Amino acid sequence: MIIDIVSDAICPWCFIGKRRLERALLQAPQPDLRIGWRPFQLNPDMPAEGMDRKEYLRLKFGDRAGGRMYEAVEAAGREEGISFAFDRIPRTPNTILAHRLIRYAGRTERQDEIVEALFRAYFLEGMDIGRIETLASLCGALGMDTDEVERYLASEEDLADVKAEDAFARQIGVSGVPCFIIERKFAISGAQPPEAFLQAFERIRQEAAENSATA
Repeated sequence: MIIDIVSDAICPWCFIGKRRLERALLQAPQPDLRIGWRPFQLNPDMPAEGMDRKEYLRLKFGDRAGGRMYEAVEAAGREEGISFAFDRIPRTPNTILAHRLIRYAGRTERQDEIVEALFRAYFLEGMDIGRIETLASLCGALGMDTDEVERYLASEEDLADVKAEDAFARQIGVSGVPCFIIERKFAISGAQPPEAFLQAFERIRQEAAENSATA
């Protein structure tokens, strides 16, 4: 089974959606599972250096940018064992480097590790994941070659491809994340409960059985 996950590293619902998918896969493991993480920038026009978080929230949400705006996210996070620490986040980063790092990690089938590290660093520790030094440090903690990671991120390698993937996601109708595309034909939009994934898995199983019976 192939599951492509369109997400952004600063999307809290993407972190929650990851946990819910993981719960579904624990209940119904899928054979030959391949998960790929695909880029989508929530803020494609964000300055390269990022922005003060309070100013970002004010500009994006206006009067809604108060202390209660994350209550639903925090409640959903607690259900999934995620202790969001929004008060620890001083800056909202540009995520293009994070997306390039995820693509880089795909070369050694370590995307899921990197995505998990990015989510934890940003949402739990308040780290600036828009900085090369921060990303290299996360990779070092996972046993990756930090010098190689820094050289890669300092270049423009894969930059055009990441931007093209982001644009393609929008062209096919993805307007928000997370979006889970299962077997390249079933899409689950948003951080849906595990039951939504289980239903999709069962539908795919039934289709495969029907195709096998008529072959």
